[in-house]
Amino acid sequence: MPQMTMVQAIQDALRVALREDPRVVVLGEDVGRNGGVFRVTEGLQAEFGAERVADTPLAENGIVGGAIGMALYGMRPVAEIQFVDFIYPAFDQIVSEMAKLRWRSAGQYSCPVIVRAPYGGGIKGGLYHSQSPEAYFCHTAGLTVVIPSTPADAKGLLLAALEGEDPVIFLEPKRLYRSVRDEVPEGRHTVPLSRVRIAREGEHCTVLAYGAMVPVSLEAAAEAETRGWSVEVVDLRTLVPLDAEAVLASVRKTGRVVIVHEAPRTCGYGAELSALIAEKALTSLQAPVLRVTGYDTPFPYTLEHSYLPDAPRVARALEHVMSY
Repeated sequence: MPQMTMVQAIQDALRVALREDPRVVVLGEDVGRNGGVFRVTEGLQAEFGAERVADTPLAENGIVGGAIGMALYGMRPVAEIQFVDFIYPAFDQIVSEMAKLRWRSAGQYSCPVIVRAPYGGGIKGGLYHSQSPEAYFCHTAGLTVVIPSTPADAKGLLLAALEGEDPVIFLEPKRLYRSVRDEVPEGRHTVPLSRVRIAREGEHCTVLAYGAMVPVSLEAAAEAETRGWSVEVVDLRTLVPLDAEAVLASVRKTGRVVIVHEAPRTCGYGAELSALIAEKALTSLQAPVLRVTGYDTPFPYTLEHSYLPDAPRVARALEHVMSY
């Protein structure tokens, strides 16, 4: 089984999809000749042609609007937004059109569009290239929101998303694009959507995380083990629809919860997880649910690593819930 970075795994998934399904097209700014700003689509236009891997104008609303039209005519477009920070010009197309077409048409039409976008900090991108807006899309009924944390999951979740009939926001942690390498199955490899991955088994506390915060949480869990604490790390993978029963099963087993995400704290996805746990597993808790998150400020440049949750911050939260 070959070792791949996340960039290579996503590219491999797109190559498999383009080869196997003539309805699949890739479109976005610089995705063709230049292979994208992160080179995720490098070589695909040369292999499949400019009609299947198409460069677009610098207009996100046009990219997503065009993809919606393609989907309505039976195609399966994968639209790349160069950085998720630039997705906002397409916000109305996503939340008012793409997410609602199945309901608006009383089921006559589906809208199988995948919107790929690198998200999050960790590469010194500053406030316009480091945002984590997943909560906006989780709040929009009709969208599936997926965030992988490993190369194998990135390939498997993307191919699974392409098999569905509904729109998917596929956020890729650019911090992990080339910093992790893992075994990735060759050929068609799918990972079911809405199914968590238990990244580390544990008995004393549950850490809920996704994307780039999964390796951070695993590092903190390993440090906690030296203190005799067995920490379970749950990689959510799909935020909406959430694998709620698996989350609650882990919480009921451990009785303690720390939630980690790099988006700002207020109204972040961790708030929804906290509410779910309070509603469904309150009597299992032995300590308050703690959130380790980014701050309620624009993303900084020079203080990037003070803003981003790291293993010591997660470790302090673990110490708090374990000593409560």
